[in-house]
Amino acid sequence: MKEYQSLSHTRWDCKYHVVFIPKRRKKQIFGALRRQLGEIFHELASHKESKIVEGHLMGDHVH
Repeated sequence: MKEYQSLSHTRWDCKYHVVFIPKRRKKQIFGALRRQLGEIFHELASHKESKIVEGHLMGDHVH
């Protein structure tokens, strides 16, 4: 069963779709930078008591 947030008359499950794109979609997210970004995003999510359900690091953008 999913864990929903709730108040007296409402329930919700918030999900966000976030995309980061470098200027002019330059293909510059490779190798070590790609690994570091993955670690940084997971660390930031844990600080905010959130979790990353799915993520994709492409050469020219991050989903």
